Amino acid sequence: MNKILDVLGIKRFVQTVQNIYRIEELRVRIGYTLLLLLVFRFGSFVVLPGIDPTSLASFSASSREGWMGMLDLFSGGAFSNASVFALGVMPYISASIVIQLLTIMVPAFQRIQREGESGRRKINQYTRMLTLLILAVQSPMYLVTLNSQSGIVFLVKGFWSYTMPAVMCLIAGTMFVMWLGERITDNGLGNGISLLIMIGIVARLPHAILAEFETRFTETTGGPLLLIVEILILLLIFMASIALVQAVRRIPVQYARRVVGNKQYGGARQYIPLKINAAGVMPIIFAQALMFVPLLFTNFDSTRGFANAFQPYGFLYTLVTFLLVIAFTYFYTAITVNPTMMAEEMKKNGGFIPGVKPGKKTAEYIDGIMSKITLPGSICLGFVAILPTFAYRWLGVNQEFASFYGGTSLLILVGVVLDTLQQIESHLLLRHYDGLMKTGRLKGRTPS
Repeated sequence: MNKILDVLGIKRFVQTVQNIYRIEELRVRIGYTLLLLLVFRFGSFVVLPGIDPTSLASFSASSREGWMGMLDLFSGGAFSNASVFALGVMPYISASIVIQLLTIMVPAFQRIQREGESGRRKINQYTRMLTLLILAVQSPMYLVTLNSQSGIVFLVKGFWSYTMPAVMCLIAGTMFVMWLGERITDNGLGNGISLLIMIGIVARLPHAILAEFETRFTETTGGPLLLIVEILILLLIFMASIALVQAVRRIPVQYARRVVGNKQYGGARQYIPLKINAAGVMPIIFAQALMFVPLLFTNFDSTRGFANAFQPYGFLYTLVTFLLVIAFTYFYTAITVNPTMMAEEMKKNGGFIPGVKPGKKTAEYIDGIMSKITLPGSICLGFVAILPTFAYRWLGVNQEFASFYGGTSLLILVGVVLDTLQQIESHLLLRHYDGLMKTGRLKGRTPS
């Protein structure tokens, strides 16, 4: 019996859970994180004031397809529930992206970033202010979308009686979600904002699986055999995504020996891990944000004009998304990876790449390698972004389940899970317990 448990890995899993429970700090952090995530999920079902909850069925059904389905996916169903958390953390994510780009390209923001802790507080303050501005625009637009749905019953009407309180509730809901994310980051486990996004995505997975299960067993669309094939393909895609997130090109760096008194320092060989996908999920987020532009110019009516031509899972949408992801991968990699700075730091610390002169030649060498590995990385990332289209068009997977075959949701799931497991493993190794993996080290999105 023990041998069977060892083969299945159950015995080691139970031992790992026991080790986690023995560490009080880790146990408290996990419990605190789960509690705040539960609060977030509860808030996703609190309907905005002035709306009859029983009349939301038609809006919920229509919001799970097309553009609205993509927005609803990242809010964990709060968008279709007309919840106080309907806008989720996406306004904060948009503001963070803008501020991050400003800290890279604007000298004034670069100086603020170099101020240390005080600079970080200023950056966070600017991010919150920009989030409020975005919310001031998006909240009324969301209410316009609700008003366009004839099936929704409004118990209260009027600007001061309904619109203004609803806008304030949406703004307060997103700011509260931001607060939850910050509390998880400070006192919980993992990156709070990323965990909230992941929980919102995972919350839709059971419903998507049940919908696909019913489709395969109630309609003549392949039956259980095709459902098994779909699950196997999804597992392979997850494995490939993990490989894409963790893949690195290691550049050897030799440090010169220094003799101080009777002791010798340096002389060791280390490696610079250059990630094949250095841009992470950002190119897909940028590309999908641009693809929302046609919808904005048609007042959220996705059946008119360019919005209809750029419907998700369409040919034009897929082609443009693929090209945008490749372009944004090069752009984001260029502004986040600075070969010149890396070469200067290496030279300052007495390090050099064997066979390459320090300084300018080293920067050119690193830049050349980054250009070579970014091309296959961007193409792979582009294919990940459009995989839901192939699942929907070729395999006949329903739209909800197809969204888990790639795109932002898949990379967020992989990245957040790896980062969280890496933090748990760090706590275990710090207390001299075995890690989560029997051999090797668990690597997250940041190289260890």
